[in-house]
Amino acid sequence: MSSAETPEVKRWKCVCAYDGGHFDGWQSQPGGGAVQDAIERCLKTILAREVRIHGSGRTDAGVHARGQVFHFDAAWKHGPEKLLAAFRGELPRSIQVRSARVVEGGFHARFSARGKIYFYQLHRGAADPFLDPFCWSVQRTLAVEPMRAAARCLTGRHDFRAFSATNGVERENTVRCLRRLEVTVRGARVRITAEADGFLYKMVRSLAGALVAVGQGKLSPGQVEAILNSGRRTHAVQTAPAQGLFLDRVLY
Repeated sequence: MSSAETPEVKRWKCVCAYDGGHFDGWQSQPGGGAVQDAIERCLKTILAREVRIHGSGRTDAGVHARGQVFHFDAAWKHGPEKLLAAFRGELPRSIQVRSARVVEGGFHARFSARGKIYFYQLHRGAADPFLDPFCWSVQRTLAVEPMRAAARCLTGRHDFRAFSATNGVERENTVRCLRRLEVTVRGARVRITAEADGFLYKMVRSLAGALVAVGQGKLSPGQVEAILNSGRRTHAVQTAPAQGLFLDRVLY
C-alpha cells in the first residue's frame, strides 16, 4: 500500500457492556484477565498491531457495565459498522461493544467525562439462578421509605471519605457532588441509582451498603448523615457485594 493509500489515524470512541463476573475488573492485569486485556487482544487481531485503549475509569472484579466508554487511536479504513462486526467476531460473549464512532482528537474517555451513573440491584428474598449473579439477595425485610430518607441526606455536595475505601489517603480530594441517589422498587427488586460528577473507590457499594443497613433497621437516616459528616469510615457501613453493581452511563 502506498503512502497515499494509508488510512488516516483517527480517534475512536466506543461504548461497551460486559458481565464483570467473568473478569478481574476493567483495568489491565498481569495475568491478562481484565476486560481491557480482552478488548486489546481483540484489537490486536483486528488491526494486526498492539493497541492501547483508555477507559472512562476502573470497575472492580465482579462489577458489571452497560455503558463503559473507552477510546483508542487507529488507522481503520472501514466504517463503524465493520468495526462493530469485527468486535463481535473476536470478543467473548461476555463483552459487547455497543457503539463505535470517530471523535475529535481532544476527546478522552476519562478526562472528558462530566459524570457517571451507576445502579445497584437488590433482590428481597432469594433471587433465582438467572438473577443471582447480577444482584445482592437480601433475606431480611427492607423498609424502603427509611432508605429513601437516608438517600436524601446523602444527596448533594459533600466530603464522601466515610463512604469510600480511601480512608487515610490524604492526597485524594474526597469531595463529590452526588446529584442523584434514588431508591426504586419493582416487585421483589430494589434499585439504587447514583449519579455524580465522580465517584471514589467503592463509593457506590458503600452507599448501597449503608442504605441496606437503614432498610434493615441497623442504622437510622440520622446516623447515616452523622457518619457522612464525621468523614471517618466505620464498620457500620458495609461494602455491598460487587455483583449487584452496574456502570450504567458515562456523561460527557
